[in-house]
Amino acid sequence: MADQPLLPGVRWFLWLRNVSLRTGILTGIYLSVVFVAWLLVANRFPALEPFAEARNLVAGASLVTMLAIPALRFWRRPGRLFLAGLTAWTILTMTYIAAEMHYTLLESRMGAFHVFVLGAVSYGFVAVLDWVFLICAGVRHEHIIQSRMTASSAGRHRSH
Repeated sequence: MADQPLLPGVRWFLWLRNVSLRTGILTGIYLSVVFVAWLLVANRFPALEPFAEARNLVAGASLVTMLAIPALRFWRRPGRLFLAGLTAWTILTMTYIAAEMHYTLLESRMGAFHVFVLGAVSYGFVAVLDWVFLICAGVRHEHIIQSRMTASSAGRHRSH
């Protein structure tokens, strides 16, 4: 079958066929939107200051929900989970760097490098836990199959 002709400029988007990168980019955009909205609400609406705890709780819950997208999407594929999570966190780190330029006190709380390492280690930890879980589940499955086969073959030899 012949290749279909591509429109001009479409070749640039072919790398988006990689599901891990696509999920990571979209998750990174979602995380960045939530982060920027959190910053804007916290700094531009002083009338909402009495509700700071509720605001931070809602924003934190929204971030955790967005962070879970790669973990839920690639639950049984730890390599893809890590790639998608690292891509998303890199985009969030770039947004954090841009926000540091405007909000100078943001850097005093946590630097961009620390933000990146926090996300990379977190997604790495989740990917390793997923990998270990898959190994344990595979070993258990093989053990169950082998013990059933041994039990059925031992039952046949006992008939006198």
